[in-house]
Parts: sequence; structure tokens; C-alpha cells
Amino acid sequence: MLEVRQLKKKRERLRQEELKNNPSGTLNDGVNRAENGNLVDLAGSLGWKGTGILILVLFIGYVIYHVC
Repeated sequence: MLEVRQLKKKRERLRQEELKNNPSGTLNDGVNRAENGNLVDLAGSLGWKGTGILILVLFIGYVIYHVC
């Protein structure tokens, strides 16, 4: 649990450094993420069970689409 927190803090620190170093590029990234969503954040917030269910639903939808 402690390692996960340290990784999250490190990731956030790197993101903040990138914001300081490249403000115009991060503005574009922010606009694109707002339009499309961020799959990494979605998967991270769902956990492993939620991600598995999401993949299963997408797969079943794909199979139904191809059969019909």
C-alpha cells in the first residue's frame, strides 16, 4: 500500500514538472483528454474487477455486432 502511494506521488510530481516545463503542450493535452476521456484513469478508478467487467461487456458487444 505504501509503495502504491509513493508511485502515485511520484507520478503526480512528474506531471506537475511537465506542466511547468511545457504549459502550451499541456493545455492541448488537457483539451484532448476532456474531449476523449482518459482510459488509464478510467481503468485505475474501476479496479481490476471493474476493468474485467468492462472488457467483457465490450467483447460481448463486439460479438453481437458481428453476428447481427
